[in-house]
Amino acid sequence: MELLRASEALILNQIQANKAILLFGARRVGKTELLKKIQAQINEEVIFLNGDDVDTHHVLEVKSLANYKRLLGNCRFLIIDEAQEIADIGKKMKLMLDTIPGLKIIASGSSAFELHNQIGEPLVGRMYSFELFPLAQLEFSRIENRLETFGKLEERLIFGGYPELLHLESIQQKSAYLKELVQGYLLKDVLSFEGIKKRDTIITLLQKLAFRTGSEISLEALGKELQISKNTVEKYLDLFKKVFIVYDVKGFSRNRDNEITKMKKWYFTDNGIRNALISNFNPLNAREDVGTLWENYLNSERMKKIHYTKMHVDSYFWRTHTQQEIDRIETNGNELHAYEYKWKSGKIKIPSQFKSAYPKAQFTVIDKENYLDFIC
Repeated sequence: MELLRASEALILNQIQANKAILLFGARRVGKTELLKKIQAQINEEVIFLNGDDVDTHHVLEVKSLANYKRLLGNCRFLIIDEAQEIADIGKKMKLMLDTIPGLKIIASGSSAFELHNQIGEPLVGRMYSFELFPLAQLEFSRIENRLETFGKLEERLIFGGYPELLHLESIQQKSAYLKELVQGYLLKDVLSFEGIKKRDTIITLLQKLAFRTGSEISLEALGKELQISKNTVEKYLDLFKKVFIVYDVKGFSRNRDNEITKMKKWYFTDNGIRNALISNFNPLNAREDVGTLWENYLNSERMKKIHYTKMHVDSYFWRTHTQQEIDRIETNGNELHAYEYKWKSGKIKIPSQFKSAYPKAQFTVIDKENYLDFIC
């Protein structure tokens, strides 16, 4: 059965004349395949261009209305894959949308920094943005029952959700694919930025993040370990975020002195990428980081659900200087919900300081019995 991507209906419902849709996501998460599926459902002529193709650069090079009218002819739907590779693509899209009535454009890119830089400012008020992640459990749940899902949980904790893994059978094939993905594509995106040349430093920093997933990170301490400045660490982490390798979560506080807010926790968008960086694809019964894998998986799957279902929540972690902590806090207006992750079932009490400070907050333990309700 074909897997339906959660973004597909969202994008199809948002298509409008003289508006652009931007589709972001790391390399190999399925952007091109999604664009092709969307193209197949559009009942009109579509021109599909690829920013990695030199011919695309040639046909878009001359920034003039006459050139773009020749390109489009009577067609009023343009799809541009890997649009960040095209110089001045934002201004070129703006010219087309401003001067060709009825034109609709979808552009994809694997770098939020480059694509937003080129497109964001020229198309303010004229675009909608969507992010495509590795496959989410809420997408898998459309084609598998709960028993099948439980049977594949360990595999997803270890290898993650990149679409190509569905076509690979052995552990060796999957681990080789993920290592090649890290070395050949994700690092390539980071190193493509101007002035980023320290490949070994980049890899070491990512490995340190992998080993400290879900822990509070001191930028100063990382800088000392790597013999680089705090500002350089911050710059690299920002790049990692913009090519969708990692994301950060801030500490929650409502101006209480005992709560930690200055440091962030860092998570990987995909468990498989995290494990590839530390070359550990061992089964769960041979690992000491199962709790870390579980926390990273739940946070990332929850992030996907929030994005795809348009939930209006802000996410944090909570910890005090006296070491009381909660894995996840979500706020929605005045509502406050705390979640504690537990791999093995067992009774957990809400931390006393949190209960005292936020007596109206809801508290839920997420374990293997109820996690699908949390992420699907």
